[in-house]
Amino acid sequence: MSLWVDKYRPKELDKLDYHKDQAKHLKKMVECGDFPHLLVYGPSGAGKKTRIMALLRELYGPGVEKLRIEHENFVTPSKKKLEIITIASNYHIEVNPSDVGIYDRVVIQELIKNIASSQQLDVGGNQREFKVIILSEVDKLTKDAQHALRRTMEKYVATCRLILCANSSSKVIPAIRSRCFGIRVAAPSVEEIVQVLQIISKKESISLPPELAKRIAEKSNRNLRRAILMCEACRVQQYPFNAQQKICSPDWEIFLQETAVKIVDEQSPNRLLEVRGRIYELLTHCIPPDVIFKGLLKELVRNCDGELKCEVTRLAAFHEYRLGQGSKAIYHIEAFIAAFMAIYKKFLEESMSSMF
Repeated sequence: MSLWVDKYRPKELDKLDYHKDQAKHLKKMVECGDFPHLLVYGPSGAGKKTRIMALLRELYGPGVEKLRIEHENFVTPSKKKLEIITIASNYHIEVNPSDVGIYDRVVIQELIKNIASSQQLDVGGNQREFKVIILSEVDKLTKDAQHALRRTMEKYVATCRLILCANSSSKVIPAIRSRCFGIRVAAPSVEEIVQVLQIISKKESISLPPELAKRIAEKSNRNLRRAILMCEACRVQQYPFNAQQKICSPDWEIFLQETAVKIVDEQSPNRLLEVRGRIYELLTHCIPPDVIFKGLLKELVRNCDGELKCEVTRLAAFHEYRLGQGSKAIYHIEAFIAAFMAIYKKFLEESMSSMF
């Protein structure tokens, strides 16, 4: 039994629920028989992957949905062995090079070279003269990997097409952006999310009150995937629906909020050690470091006095930038927490002394 988010994912460009003009442009691009390298970017849950798979289905037919998981092995110049998981069909391959951290340049160079250098077995029927490689989270690649990608794109442009997927185009170097056709997938509006939730409810033969649908859409921060998961969680929690029923937050969000409260309650080495263990817990459950940063900042700023808000935000920006340059997320998150504890404790001491 599949989740609603997978069960009702549109498989064709014509069946997309929003950004329909964009879908028409993509369809015209495919009908030409060829397309350039693409850079598909937009916030999480906006529908980037759905549009990419619908585009490939339009290009190759239903065969792109017959996926298999493969393990690719690489050796770095320092003789370190790397293994990365790829998802592939007979027509395309999808990989996230940032999974191997600072060694992403090796994956970029070797993987694309291996795929692009092999010839197509069948150029007739649904097969094309080029192969498609989907690279996820391109904005998280190191600068070395991005420059290697730029060179590889130029070298193998005749035999493969790259579809680059990113949350933000600002972290992709200009040399790559200039070689790709940019497609921005904006987050759906609250009204569009409500409409999608109502459509899914009808297909499931359940009645969803418009007030509850709007509350779910607003709490999801315009993330459609999250909204559908929250709606299904509400269905499991209570049905028939109540317009005022509680919308459950994910466990990791509640855990992160409790962690922020612990940081504000006490500033000491022992508390820092305890918080470090909680951050490790989040990281081991695959919560992305940038999501942890944003969640912590949101909760800490909420508990701060007005004078501290700017300083705390500046600290977070500095350490988040350092996070992108390094390979150990825990160091930079812990450094931000320690810096916050220092300035918050100093602020409390100065406030207390001014009272007497």
